[in-house]
Amino acid sequence: MPPSEPAGALAGIRILDLSRILAGPVCTQLLADYGAEVIKLERPGEGDDTRKWGPPFVKDAAGADTDESTFYLSANRNKRSVAIDFAKPEGQRLVHALVARADVMIENLKVGTLARYGLDWASLRVDFPRLVYCSITGFGQTGPYAERAGYDFLAQGMGGIMSVTGEPAGEPVKVGIGIADIMTGMHAAVAILAALRHRDATGAGQHIDLALLDTQVSWTAYHAVEYLNTGNNPARLGNAHASVVPYQVFPTADGHVILAAGNDSQFRNWCRAAGVADIADDARYRTNPARIANRDTLIPLMQAIFRTRTIDDWVETLRAAGVPCGPINTMDRVFADPQVEARAMAIEMAHPASGTGTVHLVANPAKLSATPLSYRRPPPMLGEHTEAVLSEALGLDRATLAALRDAGVIAG
Repeated sequence: MPPSEPAGALAGIRILDLSRILAGPVCTQLLADYGAEVIKLERPGEGDDTRKWGPPFVKDAAGADTDESTFYLSANRNKRSVAIDFAKPEGQRLVHALVARADVMIENLKVGTLARYGLDWASLRVDFPRLVYCSITGFGQTGPYAERAGYDFLAQGMGGIMSVTGEPAGEPVKVGIGIADIMTGMHAAVAILAALRHRDATGAGQHIDLALLDTQVSWTAYHAVEYLNTGNNPARLGNAHASVVPYQVFPTADGHVILAAGNDSQFRNWCRAAGVADIADDARYRTNPARIANRDTLIPLMQAIFRTRTIDDWVETLRAAGVPCGPINTMDRVFADPQVEARAMAIEMAHPASGTGTVHLVANPAKLSATPLSYRRPPPMLGEHTEAVLSEALGLDRATLAALRDAGVIAG
């Protein structure tokens, strides 16, 4: 890090990351963006499963696919990859030595897997009482499903979000990204920071138990609270809102826009801007409760009106009228949007596998004035930093590293 660059808020925190796929890597990438040192521990020859989740893959100079998928790139910057086979006793000793120098360990293997190697919480807490140990699984460390493998899709279905996502007459639909994984990763990052504060105050580490299903249930939010207090199962409404009308997607002459009229005044302003001011005075539509009761007649009327103008016409007209409105952007429009550009949400990093020399990533959205985030390392190739980390952290010399490599304990 250049001397003029402020140290990240988490500078000095070392994280040993045994996670893969998405939830764990999202967590550690977040913490790494804030300055933590993250050592990504991977199996030689295999590595993070998502390296091969493609196409699309990063292209080399000849235009051929590399082993680095764009999925993998999305959650692994600012980390160093160390390839150690901890199924071997020598590998276990190396990992223990790295744990001894770490503040945090995070893993997302099936319950009981790491106990075979003495790398579970119960084993490590004896020798490393200050360690913060985070486990991410599909269903948690306890309960009748604890032994099951967990996946984002299953969590979305079992956790309720799919029951309220999709058109009323259609099938339940998952969110288009791995949102249960991503939200679990974010909760893990927050929990780790809380545990580190407790550790610094008391000297004691602790175990963090996070499950995809628990996280998914938690972010059904007001739908869950509605059910718990009324006994009613919320229904799928497509892009409509259960408690606010009009608050949904409308078709235009050349696509779709979102109208989010959150109060009666905004609805009245829409009516004026649309040239149908009389609708706002209709008793069936004058108030939000009335509009909810008469949704079935109001929405078709509005749909017909929206179809008479283009996306840009509606967005410009309604913004001028003070009515929340926006386009449904495809990714090309997202990253061409002047607000997204002004907020620098796309970044570029050098990458040795890329034929162009760089890869494009999405920035962290947080803007910190005193300790700004930094993008120091591109997503690492498998085992890229094995010998450097073991030499720096454990003081292993070249001969020892060569012997470990020849024995298949490490790879680089």
